[in-house]
Amino acid sequence: MTAGIKGRKVAIIGCGFVGATSAFALMESGLFSEMVLIDVDHDRAEGEALDISHGLAFARPMDIHAGAYEDISDADVVIVTAGAAQKPGESRLDLVNKNVGIFQGIMTQIRESGFDGILLIVSNPVDILTHVSLQLSGLPEHRVIGSGTVLDTGRLKQIISERLGVDPRNVHVRILGEHGDSELIAWSSAHVAGIPLEDFFNMRSAGSYEEFRREVTDLVRDSAYEIIEKKKATYFGIAMAIKRICECIVRDEKSVLSVSNSMQGEYGIEGVALSTPCVVGSDGIEVRMPPALNYKEQAQLKDSASQLKEVIAQLEL
Repeated sequence: MTAGIKGRKVAIIGCGFVGATSAFALMESGLFSEMVLIDVDHDRAEGEALDISHGLAFARPMDIHAGAYEDISDADVVIVTAGAAQKPGESRLDLVNKNVGIFQGIMTQIRESGFDGILLIVSNPVDILTHVSLQLSGLPEHRVIGSGTVLDTGRLKQIISERLGVDPRNVHVRILGEHGDSELIAWSSAHVAGIPLEDFFNMRSAGSYEEFRREVTDLVRDSAYEIIEKKKATYFGIAMAIKRICECIVRDEKSVLSVSNSMQGEYGIEGVALSTPCVVGSDGIEVRMPPALNYKEQAQLKDSASQLKEVIAQLEL
């Protein structure tokens, strides 16, 4: 194995919409040479593996198969998408009691398998389940990552790019905190290719910048609910976010992503996992980067943490 580059085996636990779509995205990416699909419904896992593998003639060589927890001991990345799905009108935090129980069983089996790679948590509520996974998996905290607000941030960049007519890859702004209703947009540090976002807005658009911010905030916060209302589930966007996180790990990119991680006293927050900018590379979270926030944004981040901690305090682990 090349120094600094992770190995090539990935396992996905949970073969619902998110797990299957993520498996397809990772097959297309060529990042891994082996993929194991695990589901409580083994036939479902076998069916997804067969279906995806039939496209390998048009992609890159890969061993895709259904498996069990003993097959993950030598995996480099394990992605957990298993859990109850979010229903229309249900918040991500409403899922907590159902999914914590499911995760207790999953983490026990992961720990017993001897897995020692990077654990990527995707199931919702992702911040609570990242915290639970840290407590139960036995893995060091830098190797337990929640997908957090990576997708939310992508949605935000895309919406801003559409409104202002600029490539979303040149929009630099982050969503922090809970992957959910208490998330916050770090507007104070937002920019487009080095130009403060407010200045760029004035260059490209008429009207009120504050109204623009309110509109964008509402669109981003409600986008998942809108998708669930229209098509019952979200899965394509999160599959692309998962692929992006895996790229950073496998290629040791050391890219900065807003992933869910265990806070260690930044802004007085600890004992909870939520999204802040982190350098992600071959060993997981390499550096936590306290974001540049104004006073109001710091208060919003603390409030988001408080809401998550209230839920954690009720868990029986």
